[in-house]
Parts: sequence; structure tokens; C-alpha cells
Amino acid sequence: MTRHLFVYGTLRPGDVRWPILEPFVADGGVDDAVAGVVYDTGVGYPAAVFGGEDIITGRTYSLRLETLDQALAALDAEECSVEGGYHRVELVTETGVTAWAYQYGNGLTLIPIPTGDWFSR
Repeated sequence: MTRHLFVYGTLRPGDVRWPILEPFVADGGVDDAVAGVVYDTGVGYPAAVFGGEDIITGRTYSLRLETLDQALAALDAEECSVEGGYHRVELVTETGVTAWAYQYGNGLTLIPIPTGDWFSR
């Protein structure tokens, strides 16, 4: 059972959606990265497409087992409430953890963030 979440944008501490995730995390998280490209959507949140040679930096959290289903339902609802067709995918991070993450679908104009870090755009 996958109980980790890799976050790269507004779900990271200090950004606008962190309060949605915070009640469900079981630890302080670890700095982490995944293969892919992160983009600026121009509408206040990033988009990620996973895979390839580039790197997206972020943070991986363990989610509380007792509220895992509630956490994923809340995050799924939040992620599909914005434009872009975001959907949850399973991936393996650079630290070797299998984690959920939210990948962009389509419909927005995307500008690559060369650093791979939403916070350094």
C-alpha cells in the first residue's frame, strides 16, 4: 500500500495548499526529487509531467495510515478542482520511496521552470 506523497508545488510547506495536506502528514518529510519537468502555468500553481531526463525537486511525506483514504480523497478533490486535468500517479522518488504525486493532464499554457523547483521560479 502506497502511503507516501511527493509534493512539488502548492502542497509544500509555505505555499497556499499546505494547510490541506498538513493534518494528514505523519512526519516532517524529506527533501526529494523525481524525474520530470515542472512548469509555471501562469495561474498561480505549477504543473508536472513525470519521466524523462530532467529533475523536479520537492518533498516526500509519509501520510497517516489511519486517515490515508480521507487524505487521498481530499487531495484528489482539491487537485481536480483546478484547470489542468491533474490526476494522481504512483512513482518512485530519488530516495527510493514509492509515492503518490499529482501529474498535469492538459489544457493550460505551460512554461518550463529550468531549475525544476517551483519555489525558485
